[in-house]
Amino acid sequence: MMSIQFILPEIDRANTRKAVEEALEKYRIASLSIQVDLLPQVTQKFSLIPASYTGLNHSSTENTALKNIESEYQEVQRNRYMDFIMRSVNRLSMAERQIIIKRYIQDEEMYDYEVYNDLGMSESKYYRLKSRAFYKLAFAMKIEVYGPTEQVVSS
Repeated sequence: MMSIQFILPEIDRANTRKAVEEALEKYRIASLSIQVDLLPQVTQKFSLIPASYTGLNHSSTENTALKNIESEYQEVQRNRYMDFIMRSVNRLSMAERQIIIKRYIQDEEMYDYEVYNDLGMSESKYYRLKSRAFYKLAFAMKIEVYGPTEQVVSS
């Protein structure tokens, strides 16, 4: 009889949790960022210092256009990141999703005790579900952190 063996690395729970919390905090900050319209400066400037030729043409319109292009790129990247996080969160069970959304995603920041009281959960059940949600999110977002130890599993 042949046995199948593979190495199952140990997850570093503390660093995995930290990685998930950082990703969720990045989501919250991204959701708060507001697109600012950058307009070119139209007012003429006068200076007593003669203009020097640097080989570069930089008008306020060109600078504004470049900033708008960069801003659009950043907005696209932000929207992709936010969509990625929400798709990952939506893979959780209903209770886990409620915990993550109330604690980390909604605009109004809440403490853990406020969340489990609001959801009508016991403290132990809340932390158990939150821990499991972090574990699932880490794998869904591919940000799990592995520890140095490994165990051999055979069947």
